[in-house]
Order: sequence, then structure tokens, then C-alpha cells
Amino acid sequence: MRPGVVWLIVGSAVLMTGCALPKPAPEGPPPLDEVAFNTRMDRLQTQLSQQCSETASLQQRQLDQQEIFTADVREVGSLLRLLRNDVQQLDARNQESIVVREECNVENDLLENKTLLGRNEWVGLPSIGTYLQAQVDSGANTSSLSARDITPFERDGEDWVRFKLALNDEDVVVDSIRDEWIEAPIERRVRIVQASGQESRLVISLLLTLGPLSETVEFTLSDRSHLEYPVLLGRRFLLDIAVIDVAETYRFDRPEFPGGEPADQAEDDETAESNDSEE
Repeated sequence: MRPGVVWLIVGSAVLMTGCALPKPAPEGPPPLDEVAFNTRMDRLQTQLSQQCSETASLQQRQLDQQEIFTADVREVGSLLRLLRNDVQQLDARNQESIVVREECNVENDLLENKTLLGRNEWVGLPSIGTYLQAQVDSGANTSSLSARDITPFERDGEDWVRFKLALNDEDVVVDSIRDEWIEAPIERRVRIVQASGQESRLVISLLLTLGPLSETVEFTLSDRSHLEYPVLLGRRFLLDIAVIDVAETYRFDRPEFPGGEPADQAEDDETAESNDSEE
């Protein structure tokens, strides 16, 4: 057979099969050099760090919202307890028979059951061991105690707070208590709205004495060292037990505590405070 015929037959067979000849393998991505590899790893690390930061920020926002919600729930619970007590007192009063003879006598009876306070008074805090000067203000709802270094902590599963009295050099106090740490359980939190914005304050309960009165009072904790009095007594303290005569001050003697000054020396502090106010 002629050579030309042989090549013709071979060429025809190749064209008919099509897949007889191997196809060239596709080329893969070029290998990375060290600089490109490090660049890509740095980019991946940056992306992971951003994702972790966003996740942590989201978790912190959720914790803050949970804390605010918990504080609101505690405040509502405390208000409900106070409302329940008010309802019980009203029920007890409704069960008593009251004979009204003269309108003026009724007003006198109501006043006789209340203690008359001046606009400023000495108060005692037996659980702390000191006396302080207080402003009696019916315009404020909750009483307030001047505090600094306010540090919440947990004790036996309960929320507590540790703080020191926030006082200036003119404030009269038992000297040994001035820089002492004070601890008390947290009753609730309240949200205070001011011109500068909103803030959340801790509320504690302390036994307070004022003349013939001895009451457990709820205090918000805030730094009042820039104000004239370290204690403010609000409407909740006054309700049903006291009225104010703004023309008078210090109607009751200063209580005495170990390490403090005698009650008969309080007049000097009252006079000094009065002179400062007039200036």
C-alpha cells in the first residue's frame, strides 16, 4: 500500500474519533509568593478582628439594655409595694368611724398628728453613726444622700453598694465617719431626668431620726458636695408624718453619737451656716 494512502486512513480515523488526542490541562492559579501570602493573611485577620469587635459591641449593648430593663422592673415592683401599702392604709382608715363636728377641728386634728419641721433640720443616721444637716424640701419626691466612690457589688446573691459620704470642709459630721466606707443593700434604681440629661441612681434604705421621728427612709445616692446640704428630705418622707414651716429652722436638737460633738454645741454650727446663707 502506498504511504500516502496510509496517512490518509490514519488522519480520517483521528477526525472521526475526536477524543483520541489528549487535551491540554487547564492552568491553575499561579503560586503565591511570601509577600502576597502575608498580605492575604493580614487581610483575613483584620476581617476577623472587625467581626469579633462588632459581636462584642452587640453583646455589650444587649447587656446594657438588660440592665436597664431589670432596673425598670425593680422600680415598678417597689412602686407596686408602696401602692399596696397605701391601699391598705386607706382601707384601714375607711373602716374607722370619724365623727366630724366642726371643720376647723378636723384640720386641727390632722395637724396635731403631724410633726412640724423647719426648712433645715439636724438628722441622725444610726446605722452610719453620724448626724448631718438636711434640707427639707416638699418639691422633691425622693430623699437624697450625698455619696462618692459609689461601687455596686454582690453579696450572697443580693445587690449591694459600697460608698463614702461626699462632704465638703463646711459639712458638720462625726469626724471618724467622714472617710469611712458604708455598705447597704440596693433597693432599686431610679431614673433622674435633669437639664443635662438622664442618669440612673441607686436607692438604699437607712434608718433616720429627726426629733421625735424615727423612720426608715429611701435615699438616692448622688454627689451633693457642691450643694449646701448633704441630705435632702423629700415628699415621701414627709407624707402623713410631718409638715414644713419655712419660717423656722432647726426646731429639734442635734442627735448625739460616739465621737461627735454634744448637742448643746450645735447652735454654733447653725449660726455659722445662717451667716453663710445671708452672705
